Amino acid sequence: MPTPQNHQAVVVLDFGGQYAQLIARRVRDLKVYCEIKPYHTPPQELARYQGVIFTGGPGSVYAPDAPLCSPELFQLGLPVLGICYGAQVMAHLLGGKVQSAGAPEFGKTGTSFVSSSPLFSQVPDSVTWMSHNDAVGQLPEGFSACASSAGCPVAAMENREKKLYAVQFHPEVAHTEYGNQMLKNFLYDVCGCAGDWEMGSFAQEAVEALRERIGGKKVLCALSGGVDSSVAAMLVHRAIGKNLTCIFVDHGLLRKGEGGLVERVFRQEFDMNIIRVNAAERFLGKLAGVTEPERKRKIIGEEFIRVFEEESSKLGKMDFLCQGTIYPDVVESGTGQAAVIKSHHNVGGLPEDIGFEGLVEPLRDLFKDEVRRVGIELGIPEALVWRQPFPGPGLAVRIIGEVTQERAATLQEADAIFREEVAKCGLDREIGQYFAVLTGVKSVGVMGDGRSYGETIALRAVNTSDFMTADWVHLPYELLGTVSNRIVNEVSGVTRVVYDITSKPPATIEWE
Repeated sequence: MPTPQNHQAVVVLDFGGQYAQLIARRVRDLKVYCEIKPYHTPPQELARYQGVIFTGGPGSVYAPDAPLCSPELFQLGLPVLGICYGAQVMAHLLGGKVQSAGAPEFGKTGTSFVSSSPLFSQVPDSVTWMSHNDAVGQLPEGFSACASSAGCPVAAMENREKKLYAVQFHPEVAHTEYGNQMLKNFLYDVCGCAGDWEMGSFAQEAVEALRERIGGKKVLCALSGGVDSSVAAMLVHRAIGKNLTCIFVDHGLLRKGEGGLVERVFRQEFDMNIIRVNAAERFLGKLAGVTEPERKRKIIGEEFIRVFEEESSKLGKMDFLCQGTIYPDVVESGTGQAAVIKSHHNVGGLPEDIGFEGLVEPLRDLFKDEVRRVGIELGIPEALVWRQPFPGPGLAVRIIGEVTQERAATLQEADAIFREEVAKCGLDREIGQYFAVLTGVKSVGVMGDGRSYGETIALRAVNTSDFMTADWVHLPYELLGTVSNRIVNEVSGVTRVVYDITSKPPATIEWE
């Protein structure tokens, strides 16, 4: 696959901050390849990069178990940008002092900049996003302050000779008005990057690399219809054609009409080898009487493995397994100081000893937005490329309580109405994620001349830049009214529709 060996790259060292992925995405949006590594990565492994960015983190540099990189890193001669906790790490390791800020700063903060600083070229005094209790109290030798706020005299510091820069605020978040310009200045003016990371060339490079690696051998792919597995399958198909076989397991818990869409697009439009397994009865039978969310997930994952093994055993020897692994999967499975967010097994947790020569993961280095761009370039219909994020267990974790065929059908219909009306309003590309939930709460209603007792549907819509935090979307009242009216009139057994206005945290995006 295209790698840093083909492109200039910078590295983000993760100190446990929540924005590591966001920083890397911002860098890639500026056409510079970027990877995330844990803070304790040996300095010699970093020498090949054009520059280093330190993330924020939740702790104090003086804590007994504080995450700190090796001081030898600063002897590599690489440009370094420290952000928030990362700025304090730089100050602490280079002989400065970090102390309590006195009055902690959180949120939008007016900030003044030294315009002659290479980091702040074309950056006027403006708003930044602060989130800190500690701050740099004494500068390391050779450093000078280059930004300040009312509560933070050293909002940024620099050692221009050594190309070391640090900011107490977060340039990667949208609330910092000129954050993108600051990152651009660091990448191009300080690190000397040429900006050679173009998604337009990724597909061609990936296909050539796949063709060289796979040769005349055969590849098996578990195709879910989601954007990741779809784009991965298309890249492999472009490389080896009919030597790719896709198994599409329809567990009956997809959204309305999606099974048919997936089969039609890949079988008819792209002439791919697809085996569709209609296993709804089998999965629903295993889920009968189960209400605990984690048990649902495990049952579906284990059953998926059984179905996949049964179908693949009918095909004879397959040499490689194709997975839709993307870069956040790798990071969230334990790349940084932060605890493992979730273990990702992109084909339902397939065991390593299933008998393949190796894995093919053509999207392993890409973020979701980059995967979508590749999908459009490959000609995959926008209905699939821009498909809403969907949990692996499907609607099972959006049905609170027992999963039955009847309850699944109810949610499919309600969710389809919600998605249809959002699209009619032209909001489908503007909302990060939106879906319906069958809450399991029953309430009294009035249908016609009589009382009824039916299900409650909750609607959920959030915007997020990193899926680690999310804000609920202020949907127009007219849209909510239309969706509610259609659901209670068109979906049998539903008497009430509510809208979830809880952000993450304290809630999660999904209900289960």
